[in-house]
Amino acid sequence: MSLAPYVRILARGQGRARPFTLDEAREAMTLMLREDADPEALGAILMLLRLRGETAEDIAGFTSAARASLPEWQGMRPALDWPSYAAGRTRGLPWFLLSAKLVAGGGVPVLLHGWNSHQQGRASVRDALAPLGIPGAATMAEAGALLQSHGIAYLPLEVLSPRLMHLLRLRDKFGLRSCVNTVLRMLNPGAAPAAVQGVFHPSYRELQADAGRLLGDARLSVLKGGGGEFEHHPAKDIAVYGLRDGESWTGFTGRSIAEHRRLAEDELEPQALSALWAGELDDAFARATVLGTAGLALEAAGVTKEGALMAEDLWARRRAITSV
Repeated sequence: MSLAPYVRILARGQGRARPFTLDEAREAMTLMLREDADPEALGAILMLLRLRGETAEDIAGFTSAARASLPEWQGMRPALDWPSYAAGRTRGLPWFLLSAKLVAGGGVPVLLHGWNSHQQGRASVRDALAPLGIPGAATMAEAGALLQSHGIAYLPLEVLSPRLMHLLRLRDKFGLRSCVNTVLRMLNPGAAPAAVQGVFHPSYRELQADAGRLLGDARLSVLKGGGGEFEHHPAKDIAVYGLRDGESWTGFTGRSIAEHRRLAEDELEPQALSALWAGELDDAFARATVLGTAGLALEAAGVTKEGALMAEDLWARRRAITSV
């Protein structure tokens, strides 16, 4: 089948072009995920959407098709989906990994998944996983098994879906981000009942929340976080958009510390992540970042309405409930 009809919907010209309906977006992405998809038409659709701006129907339809393309999940399902697809050029250490580890230690199985194309050095998510005791999965089946044994796992996008990885990496050819990045944040491959998502541009908070509602998702928190990750800056009171029981919801993070610094300002090396966990590093700002992020994630997962208090308790007991 040809993608040409879907290009025409978006590109007929002034007064005639229109957005996709949700069903059209689903049909278009189903074709785009095929190995024989015409590359010129595929690129045209992605860049037309980039120029016009995505709608919630676009993202929901594309995500629906992307979810349907994944292999059937095996083994234990996550309780919380935690995507990580930020480029990370402007951020420092990935403190949010300690938050995810803390949440998992509280009995909430966490599936991390992602691809971070421009990360290197101390900002690298993947380089930080092993030292923190967060196992990476070589297959989707292994991800379910790791959730059972460790309560947390990281599933690389190239393992999760090589075809979606191909679509994402078209950015290297276009020189521009496409809506595939947003779709991947919405992917939730383990069909977790709750998800957290980070964004860099504030407008995507409402877009992703609206798309989640169209998809029938139940619980979601979308935060403008550090470097585009789900990571709370503890000196800022930031609006959070999402869903509670499938209905639109908005909240605020609150502030937990007066100190203000940019995430990339410190000169800490990656070893600082393990050192903070072990109590060998005294850094109030980093600790507040970890606990604030964990508290928001615990609330999103629906296990408590007092996420900050639960995060503090888990932090005090962290070496008893999990280990690095």
